[in-house]
Amino acid sequence: MSTVGPTSSVHQIMALRNDVMSRSQALQDVRTATGNPAADGGSPVVGGGFADALTGALQTVSGVQKRSGDMQAAYERGEVTDIAKVMLARQEAGVAFEATLQVRNKLLSAYQEIMRMGS
Repeated sequence: MSTVGPTSSVHQIMALRNDVMSRSQALQDVRTATGNPAADGGSPVVGGGFADALTGALQTVSGVQKRSGDMQAAYERGEVTDIAKVMLARQEAGVAFEATLQVRNKLLSAYQEIMRMGS
């Protein structure tokens, strides 16, 4: 049975804190690199119609996916050495795609329900 003294647990907590802080900074770097307006504190474009908003959202998702692909290719070429940034970019692209897919499913469901109302 090992004993953990207060000094040992403080070192473990500080190491965990440093790990969390470095991952948080890597995520912020990825968001800044993708030019995501929400990450910069900007607001989405006001005005325009639903089609403009949808087009803008799809272009943002496409940009995130392109950036992720570029970072992965750069890592494979040896230009990027931080695998955490590459993985975070891939995760962000995956989440953006999944959210887009869910919006598409909801829109399709609403359209089908509207078409059933006329019957």
